[in-house]
Amino acid sequence: MLRWIAWIVFALPCNAGEPNVVRGEVTFLPPANAESIPAPFRLDKHTFAYELKPKFDLTSSGIEILALTYPSPVKSPHPANNTVHCEYFRPKSPGKHPTMIVLDILDGKQVVSRSQAMWLAQHDIGALVVYMAYYGPRRADSGERLLTSEIPKAVANVTQTVLDCRRAVAWLEVQPEVDAKKIGLLGTSLGSLVGGTVAGVEPKIRTACLLLGGGGLVNAYTGSPVLDFLWPLLKLAGISKDQLAKQIAPIDPITYAEGLKTKRVLLIAASRDDVVPPQAMKSLWESAGKPKLVWVDATHVGAALHLFQMMRAVTDFVKE
Repeated sequence: MLRWIAWIVFALPCNAGEPNVVRGEVTFLPPANAESIPAPFRLDKHTFAYELKPKFDLTSSGIEILALTYPSPVKSPHPANNTVHCEYFRPKSPGKHPTMIVLDILDGKQVVSRSQAMWLAQHDIGALVVYMAYYGPRRADSGERLLTSEIPKAVANVTQTVLDCRRAVAWLEVQPEVDAKKIGLLGTSLGSLVGGTVAGVEPKIRTACLLLGGGGLVNAYTGSPVLDFLWPLLKLAGISKDQLAKQIAPIDPITYAEGLKTKRVLLIAASRDDVVPPQAMKSLWESAGKPKLVWVDATHVGAALHLFQMMRAVTDFVKE
């Protein structure tokens, strides 16, 4: 089991040589109920270009990994951030496959997301790792981060990532090996927080597996020792908790929990989570209609010891 994790960590950054590039275009078609999508996340009908090139052909594993790029529908001040980079883990088995968009954790090194994508592909589930705004090559020399203490900027960055993922869905649904009726999302930690919003607003995502995240973040962190230092600072700045909650509401998954009620949702939480309070997952679970919820006895980082247990649960859920 550990061999493929080590391979993901050390092999993927390598250059596989000059590959053949496939260039094409995809037309984004808004759903019939487009007016029900919150305004910041709406996209009109449009066509966008993409490039796809092979990176690795894992013959013995029955998987190929391809690099996908396409322009973001948002033009940020930093050109490098305006190209979306993805890694597509495509099973070689015949037929159409359920396929998951995979979003990474806070550190953005894609070790977790690649490991999860590899697992999924080995179980005949396609996986598209989408680099979120200002992750990896999208950061370049800007020094920007997806999350920042400047709340309006953080809201803009997450909004851009949601729109990037909507284009990713449009690309996936026209791939011949993808079952367009079984496109889902897997997010872990920060990827779960962003992914909860993506799944809540994108009608074509049918399945959401959200790990170590939650919603109702300001309420969840109130009383938690994780952010005890923050509340006095906010008070000095004249910002109340209610004001903070209102500012981050546009990117809090609980805001879009109603949209999760129409999906197949799996939530996995750590009972002793010391980064994202367990109350956050309880709040999202309740607001999303009490979908399937699995608890592991671990801290946030300690949940890594339950990786195989969690991924087995994800695989079984996606294939149900």
